[in-house]
Amino acid sequence: MTDETTATDTTTDATTDTTTDATQVADADENRRQVLYWRLLARMFDPEEQASLESASVAVLEDIGLPPALLDPQASIDAVVQRHPELADEIQGLMLPQEEPSDDAARDRAAEVRSAALVSKVLLNVFATGSGTVSAGQLAQWQADAGWLERAFGCKPGDLRGGRGGGGASGGQGVSPTGTGRGRRTPDLGNLIPPIGPELGAIEGDLVKRMRLREVLADPRLAAQLTPSMSLIEQLLLDKDNLSGVALANAKALIRRFVDEVGEVLRTQVEKATVGTLDRSVPPKRVFRNLDLDRTIWKNLTNWSPEEERLYVDRLYYRHTSRKTTPQRLIVVVDQSGSMVDSMVNCTILASIFAGLPKVDVHLIAYDTRAVDLTPWVHDPFETLLRTNLGGGTDGTVAMTLAQPKIAEPRNTVVVWISDFYEWHNEQLFESMANIHRSGAKFIPVGSVTSGGRASVNPWFRERFKDLGTPVISGHISKLVRELKAFLA
Repeated sequence: MTDETTATDTTTDATTDTTTDATQVADADENRRQVLYWRLLARMFDPEEQASLESASVAVLEDIGLPPALLDPQASIDAVVQRHPELADEIQGLMLPQEEPSDDAARDRAAEVRSAALVSKVLLNVFATGSGTVSAGQLAQWQADAGWLERAFGCKPGDLRGGRGGGGASGGQGVSPTGTGRGRRTPDLGNLIPPIGPELGAIEGDLVKRMRLREVLADPRLAAQLTPSMSLIEQLLLDKDNLSGVALANAKALIRRFVDEVGEVLRTQVEKATVGTLDRSVPPKRVFRNLDLDRTIWKNLTNWSPEEERLYVDRLYYRHTSRKTTPQRLIVVVDQSGSMVDSMVNCTILASIFAGLPKVDVHLIAYDTRAVDLTPWVHDPFETLLRTNLGGGTDGTVAMTLAQPKIAEPRNTVVVWISDFYEWHNEQLFESMANIHRSGAKFIPVGSVTSGGRASVNPWFRERFKDLGTPVISGHISKLVRELKAFLA
C-alpha cells in the first residue's frame, strides 16, 4: 500500500468520524427537545409532576446552561428574568416563525433545545392556572406572565388581550412587533390573534371570578396589587351595586384607571387621520410651524443672486391647517346585556373621544330590555359606565324608540348599532333599521368591538344586513374607527 493511499484512507476515516459525531450531537439535542416538550404536555394536563420527566428535564437544563427555576411552576417569569436578565432578549420574539435553513444539517439544534425550555416556561405559566381561590397577587402575576407570552409573539404586553399595550388586534390590526429577534421574521398575526386573544381573555376572566373580589377591594393593600383589565372591569361593573365604602372607592379607582388607559390608546387611533378637507377660505396661521419652506424657496427663485450666491425672500408661504367640516351627528346604540360588556366599555370610551372632535354631535344610548339615554354624560366615559346596568335580556325596539327622534338630518347622521343581535322582535327591529338606511342616514351594524376580536352575531340579522348593503362589522374596534373617520371626513 502506498503512502498516498494510506493518507487518503486516514482522511476518509476522519471525515466519517466527524460526520458520526455531528449526527450523535444532533440526535442528543433532538432527544433533549423531546424531553422538554413531553414534560410540557404532561404538566399542562396534569399538575402532578412525573418524576422521570422532571429529573430528565433538570439534566437537560444543566447541559444547556439554563437556570432550573424555569422548571419551577411557582416562579414567575419576572422573577426568573430578574435573576437572569439575559433571558429577556431571548423571550422577545421567541415564538415568531424562524427562517428555514436551506440545508437540514444547518439547523441549530442546540438553539432549538434552548427555545423549547423557554417556550415551555411561558406556556405553562399562562395556560396551567390550576383551580381554587385566586389572590390579587396571583392575578397580577398571571397578567405579567401573559405579557411575556405576548412579547414572545413579538407584540407589546396587552396586544393579544386587547388591553392597553397596543389597543388590541385582529387581522393584524394594531399589532406592531416590538422585536423579531435574530433569524425570525415578522409574522402575519391575522390568523394568530383571533384564536389566542379571546382565550387569554377567558383565562383572565376565570381567574377574576375565582377571586374573593369584594374582600380584595375592601383591603387597600390588596386592591393596590390589582391591574385593571377588561375581565376585572366587567366584574366590577356587574357587582358595583353591592359595593360600598372603601371597596367602592377602590373599584371606582380601578375603573377610571382602565378607562384612561384604554382611552389614550383609542384616541391615538382616532387622531391618526385628520377629519375634513382643507378650507382654503381661511387664511393660514403665520407661525413658524406652518411655514411651507419648499414652496417659499420655489416661489422666490426669481430673487436668486448668482453673484452673491444668495436667495432673497420677499414673501413667505404658509400651509393651510383649517379644515372644512360639516356638522355631523353620531348616534351610538350599545347593547349592554351580559354578553356585550367588552363592547359597552370600548364604545363608551370611543363615543367620548368622538364627542371631543369639532362639529361632531354625539349621542349614546344603552339598552337591554330597557333603554337609557346616556348623552348627558357622553364626554365622561367613567360616569357613563357607572350609570350602566349590565346584564339581562335584549330588546332593541326600546332603544330604537329613543334613537329615531334624534335623526333630524339623515344625510349628516350616522347610526352605529352594537349588538350580537339576538333579539326578541327580529322583524320589527330590522324593518326600523332598514328604514334608517333608506332615509339616507348611514347605518353601521357592529357585531362586536371587542378586545380579542371574537364575535357571535345572529345569522338571521347578518344575512339581512348583507342583503341591505350594510354588512355587519365584526372584529377589533379599529374597524369601527376607520368607518367613522371615513364618514366624518
